[in-house]
Amino acid sequence: MGQEFLKITDPEEVEKIISKLPIKKTVEKVPLEAAYKRVLAEDVYATINLPPFRRAAMDGYAVISKDTFDASEDDPVALKLKDVVLAGEIPENKVEEGTCIEVSTGAPIPEGADAVIMIEFTEKKGTDILMLESVPLGANIAREGSDVKKGGFLLREGELITPDKIGVLSAIGLLEVPVYVKPRVVVISTGNEVIKVGEKLEYGKVYDINSYTISNAVKSCGCIPIHSDIVNDDYNSLKNKINEFTDADVIITSGGTSAGAGDILKVVLDEMGEVLVHGIAVKPGKPTLIGVIQDEEGNKINKIIFGLPGYPVAALMIFYNFVAPFLRKFASLNESPEGKSREFKLSRRYVPSRGRRQYVLVKIEGDEVHPILKDSGAITALAEADGYFIAPKNVEILEEGTYVDVFPLKTY
Repeated sequence: MGQEFLKITDPEEVEKIISKLPIKKTVEKVPLEAAYKRVLAEDVYATINLPPFRRAAMDGYAVISKDTFDASEDDPVALKLKDVVLAGEIPENKVEEGTCIEVSTGAPIPEGADAVIMIEFTEKKGTDILMLESVPLGANIAREGSDVKKGGFLLREGELITPDKIGVLSAIGLLEVPVYVKPRVVVISTGNEVIKVGEKLEYGKVYDINSYTISNAVKSCGCIPIHSDIVNDDYNSLKNKINEFTDADVIITSGGTSAGAGDILKVVLDEMGEVLVHGIAVKPGKPTLIGVIQDEEGNKINKIIFGLPGYPVAALMIFYNFVAPFLRKFASLNESPEGKSREFKLSRRYVPSRGRRQYVLVKIEGDEVHPILKDSGAITALAEADGYFIAPKNVEILEEGTYVDVFPLKTY
């Protein structure tokens, strides 16, 4: 006789159990060019003044500001042009009374100058430059350290390194960036009926869907998915496969979690560690298992295992709602996309399953959503779906026109 579920656990309790799972974060340094979309492991402070020298904020002429006082279009002031300084060049001449030096944006300000007049407010006349307006002291000059001084705070630990952050790190000349190591997550599809994509599909067999969908979902959570061969539904095959991945942080299996003869994962975990959850009061996704693998003394937790259902829709719903938040936390990704929902009206009456939280796939049309009435084994439901809403376990009927919060499937 098949083995029954140990205990169907409420989803709220499952979330508490997952929140207590141990997370060990490690730090590595990566080259700046490889830092994109990594997570900073330390606060970053300026190692130099920014800007590192006094420079022109505009194309124009470096002047002594008092030389331009009272200048106007009707009564311009003529200053003798002494030199031209481009960005990256070192000024060789000094600005003296009655003279000016042309400067491009970003060029160092020549000694003696205390302002830059924009080129739009000047006019060239032979070797003279006519000032058509007056400029105040310090105009259009970026002072050394005016952006941030050496030692000033720049970026906070835990920030996701986006292109703008790359620019900040480049500005201080940081060659190597301290980041959190990405968790390594093994994804294993189990089942005697599952075969690789590309093999000849014989009667009674199905292509491996979950290793592709779950692996990419893992990647979008800031983790590194590790490929595994498909494992048959037998004790030795699954145990040996789990033992292969000694360096993994998390293992995700799909299939082999249902109550009955196919519940091989529970048997393996009973020997190698501890089963924390064996069945969740949700639909789809009830046959979900969560457990840990311990050391030989049974004390230290070496790996965390999530056993997802075999049906693709059920596997993804469990991943989105339970596994993904944990992986994002493990990967130090603070932004939580699962909260980005939108409100829509139900296009028709819907009767959820009683006694279980239910994840309902929907198609969006205008301001309404249409529930997709297919079982959790129908992969076409995911192709049609724009998102899903959560029906609480204590709600018996959702009438037409009821507003529901829809979570987009494309969030991850």
